[in-house]
Amino acid sequence: MAQPRITVILPVKDGEGYVGTTLKSLLRQVREPGDLKVVAISDGSTDGTAEVIRHFDGAFSHLEVIENPTAVGLASARNMGLEHAEGDYVAFIDGDDWMEPWRLQTLIDAADRLDVDFIRTDHTTVAAGARSHVRAPFPWRGRAVSPREAILPARETTMVDYPYAWAGLFHRRLHDRGMLAFPEGLFTAEDRPWIWNLHLNAESFAVVDAPSLLYRREVSTSLTQIFDSRQLDFIRSFDMTRQVVEADPEADRFMAKLTATTLAVSAHHLRRRRRMSTEDRERLKAGVADLIAALPQDVVRDALHRGPGRRRLTLARYTRTARTRSAS
Repeated sequence: MAQPRITVILPVKDGEGYVGTTLKSLLRQVREPGDLKVVAISDGSTDGTAEVIRHFDGAFSHLEVIENPTAVGLASARNMGLEHAEGDYVAFIDGDDWMEPWRLQTLIDAADRLDVDFIRTDHTTVAAGARSHVRAPFPWRGRAVSPREAILPARETTMVDYPYAWAGLFHRRLHDRGMLAFPEGLFTAEDRPWIWNLHLNAESFAVVDAPSLLYRREVSTSLTQIFDSRQLDFIRSFDMTRQVVEADPEADRFMAKLTATTLAVSAHHLRRRRRMSTEDRERLKAGVADLIAALPQDVVRDALHRGPGRRRLTLARYTRTARTRSAS
């Protein structure tokens, strides 16, 4: 049997009602069926997710199914899939999303032509039957460029604010360098240090037009809809992201961008804290204070001054605490 050219990593938890659509869409992605390998990870599912996946055993030339008895989280599940990757390219998809026909073939052809480390694309959100096009925030299409040139400006939405692993294609050489692995154990915001590491350390990337990936929003089992301690993983994620940036020779160039993003996401979670338990609210407040205290305080002050007034009010007590810590 011919070796695949691309491996698609599909982690899913309790996706019995969706994963069949995901897999059907993967059957219409490449010209040669043998070019595609699917690694599906049922991550602690308690429904019939694994059975639905195994129903496709004969439909794909290459299909591997991994069943985790207990959930390890999206980051660790993706890493498990990476251990089974074959071929020139890797792509990701979640178990409640799907792809328009020939998306992957379009991305493979573009990556072959441009010879870049990774490709990024737009995507489509689907909520309550309505679809909305989301554009990758980069002005040039079909051009190989340095990923560093897509990080700034600091106060605009850029490619590091578009961290979705499923919105692109990645060359095997990134995997061989360990750059596609996600931070183990993170249940949310796992893609923040990951995308910063790619943009700081990969050599080339391109944004291209392609058939869309359709991202299903408002799924009841999604962590964006569940308010428990797993939401607080964003604190560890942004602390890890800060360490990635600080290790870079051009850290000073990019710290304003990281700071602005950290403050924006922290304020977002603080505004939703009433939906958390008392214990989680206290952990959230302490974690945000730690995140802000670890950032350069002059950069924090500038970011707050230039940012929305609502964010400044939300974070006021935490910035005061950070200034007190740095002064002592």
